[in-house]
Amino acid sequence: MAISLLISHFTPIISLYLLLHSTLISAVNITHLLSPYPDLSDFSDLLSTTTVAADLSQRTSITILAVPNSFLRCSDLIHRSPSSNNIADVIRYHVLLQYLSVHDLSRFPPSGKLITTLFQTTSRATTNFGYVNVTYDSQTNTTTVRSPAAYSQPPNTATVISVIKTLPYNISIFSVNSLIVPYGFDLLTSESRPPLGLNITKALIDGHNFNVAASMLAASGVVQEFESDEGGAGITLFVPTDDAFANLPPTADFQSLPADKKADVLRFHVLHSYYPLGSLQSIVNPVQPTLATEDKGAGSFTLNISRVNGSVAINTGIVQASVTQTVSDQNPVAIFGISRVLLPKEIFGKNAIFENAPPGAPSPITSSSPLNFPPELYVPSSPPESREELHSPANVRRVNFAVLCIGLLYLFV
Repeated sequence: MAISLLISHFTPIISLYLLLHSTLISAVNITHLLSPYPDLSDFSDLLSTTTVAADLSQRTSITILAVPNSFLRCSDLIHRSPSSNNIADVIRYHVLLQYLSVHDLSRFPPSGKLITTLFQTTSRATTNFGYVNVTYDSQTNTTTVRSPAAYSQPPNTATVISVIKTLPYNISIFSVNSLIVPYGFDLLTSESRPPLGLNITKALIDGHNFNVAASMLAASGVVQEFESDEGGAGITLFVPTDDAFANLPPTADFQSLPADKKADVLRFHVLHSYYPLGSLQSIVNPVQPTLATEDKGAGSFTLNISRVNGSVAINTGIVQASVTQTVSDQNPVAIFGISRVLLPKEIFGKNAIFENAPPGAPSPITSSSPLNFPPELYVPSSPPESREELHSPANVRRVNFAVLCIGLLYLFV
């Protein structure tokens, strides 16, 4: 009893501490974390002057590759006078959108693993050249970060020197021995920033795996709606890959829908607010309205967003997809690739969505469900011919005899 009273007494204090702690983590100031390290002052200044530090203030789960003054001052970034936005993109290339601990660095395979950088989210990175490849050599105990492009020009590789600071599971800062410049990036080139307002169709085509979605958006005309909504609170698009459209089950006949229904499905993939990936991973209200909700009425066409096995999961009530990549993330527009086409139950709810079934397999919705179980809870464990054998007269007699024996045994016991 006393323990219960003690716990209840301290619960508000613990809750307040956790709330304040989470607030401090989400509002962390990168330059403040770097301030005790004078050898990183130049890199910290670049974070501030390029506004990259401000972009990071709302992000969690990041890793910073900071270049010490002695290495940074040897780079062309200091001796030349490139445009400020080019400098900013080079610095973004040193921000990994994943928290990595010291232990994590020693677990990468010799072949490496691709990690997304902040530069990849700008739509200015060519194909996957906004990623870095992180490798670990157990013989030399060194972790190397390099451009994934086979023919990239130096400086394209850096070695991790030491850990500077870690805030577990949110932010880590490592020093590296060189600046890394993305593939095909000329520090002397002119301004490369796209005009105000993102061209969504172009961003999807540049992603090289969203051609079906780009064509549908352009043909339906809803892409103009999306781009006109970029102002204000911004938008977040969930875009199925080409494979996701190819793997639609026959029961989800998307192409046969009338034009207005197709437009509703496309609007169903858009939130009328800008959510970077970190915000989606820690979203407070999992039930989110979509642009289709605004058109069809409150409570309809909503998405349930949650974190499942380390990934962002999006559930429509009949389909669950996961975020597979960041296509573009530039306030006020975020575009994420997803593994499945989001099918609203308001349109497809009357049709069972069964995926990964072998060709010719009977649909559970048409099978006779025992004991009136809902069809979705009844999955036949044997093919039709096996079920016919089970119901043959000989097998029925065997089953009845077995039941009789068990009943007699129960009475004697």
